[in-house]
Amino acid sequence: MSTLAHTMMTAARSADSGLASPGELDRYPYAEAPAVDRVGVPAWDGGDPELGRVGRRAAGSRGRGLHGQLVQQLGQMIVSGDLGADRPLVPEEIGQRFEVSRTVVRESLRVLEAKGLVSARPNVGTRVRPVSDWNLLDPDIIEWRAFGPQRDNQRRELSELRWTMEPLAARLAAGHGREDVQQRLVDMVEIMGHAMAQGDALTFSRADSEFHSLLIQVAGNRMLEHLSGIVSAALQVSGGPVTGCDRPNETSLAHHGRICDALATGDGAAAEVAMRQLLTVHPEVERVVPAPREH
Repeated sequence: MSTLAHTMMTAARSADSGLASPGELDRYPYAEAPAVDRVGVPAWDGGDPELGRVGRRAAGSRGRGLHGQLVQQLGQMIVSGDLGADRPLVPEEIGQRFEVSRTVVRESLRVLEAKGLVSARPNVGTRVRPVSDWNLLDPDIIEWRAFGPQRDNQRRELSELRWTMEPLAARLAAGHGREDVQQRLVDMVEIMGHAMAQGDALTFSRADSEFHSLLIQVAGNRMLEHLSGIVSAALQVSGGPVTGCDRPNETSLAHHGRICDALATGDGAAAEVAMRQLLTVHPEVERVVPAPREH
C-alpha cells in the first residue's frame, strides 16, 4: 500500500474535530421583531422531539460546536417544512427552545440568511423565506433536502446535474495534461481499491469524492470548478438512484481506472464515455434511504 493510501485510510478512521471560532458574533445587526408581532406566534411544536437541547446531540453542521448544531437543526426544520415560509423567528424564543445563548442564535441565523433560508429586516424581524429564495446549490441545503420530505426530488435532481457536469469535465480535463493531478487521480483509485479490499466504505467514499472534485478542478473551466462542491455533496448523500459511485465494487473501480487511462492519453471522448458509464443509473436496484450522516 502506498504511503498516501495508508495516510488517507488512517485519517478517514479518525474522528473529525475542531470548533468554530467565536468571531465577532454580537456585531451582527439582527433586528428584533416588534413585541406586537410576537402575539400569536406558534409554539415550537412538531419536528424531532430530540431537538429540544442542542448540546445533547453529537451531530453538528460543518461549523461544529453549539453554533454548528443549531444551524443544522434549524436548517433541517426549515427545509422539512416544520418552520414554514414567512414564519417569524424570534431570537429569544429560539434561545429558550434550544437552551443556547443569544450570541449562538444570532450567528446561526446569520449563516441561515447567507443560505437564503431566512431574512432579517428592520421592524419586521427574522422570517423564513420561501423555497424559491433558497440557495439550492449550498452543500448543507443539499444534505437537508436529501434526508427530508424532498429526498426523492433532491436525489433525482443531483443525478441529473451530475450527468450534465461530469462527463463534460472529464472531456475537458483530458486536454490539460496536468501530470501531477493525473497522478493524484490514480492515487485515489489505488486508495479506493485498498479500501474496498478491506471493507472500508468510509475511506472509499472519501477517495471517490476527492477523485471527482479533482477531475472538475482540472477541467479548466472556472464555472464548473465553482460547482465542484455539488458533486461532493451528492456523493455524501447517495442513496437514491444507484450509480457506479454509490457503493464499492469492481465495476466502479474499473470505470474510474478507464477515466484515468483516457486522461493519460489525452482522449477526451473516451474520458467522457467512461464517466457516463460510471454515472449510469441502474433502476432495477432498490436502495434503503440511510439516516443523515454524522459530521
